[in-house]
Amino acid sequence: MTDLKTWLRERGEQDDGLYERHGKPLEEEHTGEYVAISDDGEIILGTDSLEVDLKALERFGSGHYCFRRVGYEVEGVWRRTA
Repeated sequence: MTDLKTWLRERGEQDDGLYERHGKPLEEEHTGEYVAISDDGEIILGTDSLEVDLKALERFGSGHYCFRRVGYEVEGVWRRTA
């Protein structure tokens, strides 16, 4: 099994690719909205971050989608608790 640090790096690279292919085209009309993009390219778009994330979690499953704010740079911190 892959360690967490490696998985996070690989997932981040995958998420960047998903956003480039499927999220960038949304920027002109949907900047500031939230998008969840499944590993297969299916999109959930909305103005409420929690609502979009919960719908994506239900539809795609944990760890199987990219979540971003359209038109914004990604910035985040992953925390692991024991």
